Amino acid sequence: MERVTSMVSERPVVIFSRSSCCMCHTIKTLFITELGVNAAVHEVDEIPRGREIEQALARLGCNPSVPAVFIGRELVGGTNEVMTLHLRRALVPMLKRAGAIWL
Repeated sequence: MERVTSMVSERPVVIFSRSSCCMCHTIKTLFITELGVNAAVHEVDEIPRGREIEQALARLGCNPSVPAVFIGRELVGGTNEVMTLHLRRALVPMLKRAGAIWL
């Protein structure tokens, strides 16, 4: 859990992902390509002890464990939560408050 906490503090937006996951790809595309966020992306299937990180994310309530999005060090959730925020036009203001985007 400490490792996840440390990784989440790297940038205003941190995404835990799996390189072969289509929903993870969708979330990364939304944040990085569409919204221009300089997110820290951690591919749990490509980093040492990635399985432990997935287990920690599951203990935090991420189900499924990836994608898991943190904004301003707070867990936002996975695809459903992020897309709901985006469709309600609440995601961009949240990103602005966290200092992840400026426009």
